[in-house]
Amino acid sequence: MVNSELIAALRLQNVPNIGDVTAKKLIAHCGSPEAVFDDKLHHLKKIDGIGTAKLKGLFDSEHLEAAHVEYQFILENDITCSYFLNSDYPSYLKHCIDSPILLFMRGNLDLEARKIISVVGTRNITSYGMAFCEAFIEDIAPLNPIIVSGFAYGVDICIQKTAIKHGLQTIGCLAHGLNQIYPKVHSRYMNDVEKNGGFLSEFWSTQNPDRENFLKRNRIIAGMSEATVVVESAERGGSLVTADIAHGYNRDVFAVPGRAGDKFSSGCNNLIKQQKAHMLTKAADLIYLLDWELEKEETKTVQKQLFIELDDTEKSIYTYLQKEGKQLLDSIALECSLPVFKASSTLLNMEMKGVIRPLPGKLFEAI
Repeated sequence: MVNSELIAALRLQNVPNIGDVTAKKLIAHCGSPEAVFDDKLHHLKKIDGIGTAKLKGLFDSEHLEAAHVEYQFILENDITCSYFLNSDYPSYLKHCIDSPILLFMRGNLDLEARKIISVVGTRNITSYGMAFCEAFIEDIAPLNPIIVSGFAYGVDICIQKTAIKHGLQTIGCLAHGLNQIYPKVHSRYMNDVEKNGGFLSEFWSTQNPDRENFLKRNRIIAGMSEATVVVESAERGGSLVTADIAHGYNRDVFAVPGRAGDKFSSGCNNLIKQQKAHMLTKAADLIYLLDWELEKEETKTVQKQLFIELDDTEKSIYTYLQKEGKQLLDSIALECSLPVFKASSTLLNMEMKGVIRPLPGKLFEAI
């Protein structure tokens, strides 16, 4: 973007009543952010879905002054601005109606033509969660994906440190301006992250890590990725909000299962139970469901581990799926003479044993 267009976009972003959806409507109607401010107020009011209330204060000089100040901060701090219509804007995020018109980036980010997944979870990560993060990143590293997280305590910083350890690009999506870091104790990791990816935010240097900013930030984590992985979560938490947003964007969501009764596995178990997330026990599950390339040797290793003990009901289902291929739950229940609830619970047990895979569209197949 040329300087005048960037300043106009910043100016538009600073108007309180104009959110991302309204800003995009104005830009689409007028042709550019700068053209919005060249138009007349009475013309803009006639745009479908806009109205007087949203345009209140649009031409106030304070927004232009603030835009110039923020623009100066951007220049002085080597920050890259990504406009939502440009090629350097995260491709998956472009498809989200409420994505920001501007993103601010710092570091060595390369988002073009790359596999991107988000990993989120509790701030109170357990040894189980840490072990999963290490194994997951180690197994997925040959595919060289970008790992996105929120740079917070717990799962976030664990997965990002592990990504750096294995040479993967990682992005910290922040809930505040790029002039600060939260939590401050994570400042020690900033240089490593910037060398191996960087930081991204929609927030200005004047904006602090307020609670509502974390909720807004979650939609970016969910929206810019092909899939979102929840490693550990209690029954409530920000990671479940991110998972819900990703589900609403029609993105794949994965959850790491845990034992019944474990506090920081209950959120993941509920996502799986509610069929909002695929069960994730190893990186190969995600690789397969996202249709990423798998090395032949890895496929063979997975297949050799499948000969485990099944009860009669499980054998019946497994034999049917081997013969018929991918099938819906209702078809499995009908052909195996099982009530749907029984078929569903049996399939979940078989998934835990690693002998079947759930597929998009509520299909199942034998491995």
